Amino acid sequence: MPAVASHSVLLRLSPQDTWTRLRDLSLAPHYVPGLTGCQFHPGKTEGLGASRRVFRKGGQWLDESVVQWQEGQGFVLVLHKANAGAPFPFREATFHYSLQAEGDATRITTCMKYSLRGGWIVEGLLGKAFVKVVRQIAENLKAYYETGQTQNADFR
Repeated sequence: MPAVASHSVLLRLSPQDTWTRLRDLSLAPHYVPGLTGCQFHPGKTEGLGASRRVFRKGGQWLDESVVQWQEGQGFVLVLHKANAGAPFPFREATFHYSLQAEGDATRITTCMKYSLRGGWIVEGLLGKAFVKVVRQIAENLKAYYETGQTQNADFR
């Protein structure tokens, strides 16, 4: 059974304005902690099948591919290292972004579903860190979308 880390924030933006920003997969380094950039793989840059490589400090990288896309509502990324499957310590991992209108505002929920190599022992050691990262992504995304100011010091 996969573990879940989730966080929700209310943005002072319309659902349409929020979706316009969210669908641009190149913006992730502005709000995902630790990213230094991203580059799309050949092919689509949005929608089902779009895929990007995100870069981290120290030359580390991770691939993220869209496996579900609901126009105006959100999408799901599978995390992987090229064709080698999920990166260590994950057995599998997906990251979900979903939108819900709340009047003139929009609630966005970020959610990571994952299972780890090493089972419940490793989950006990790393679970709180994943909750913190998912929360930080949501909070940074809110601040970036509302102000236009990059929230990730590693990308500046």
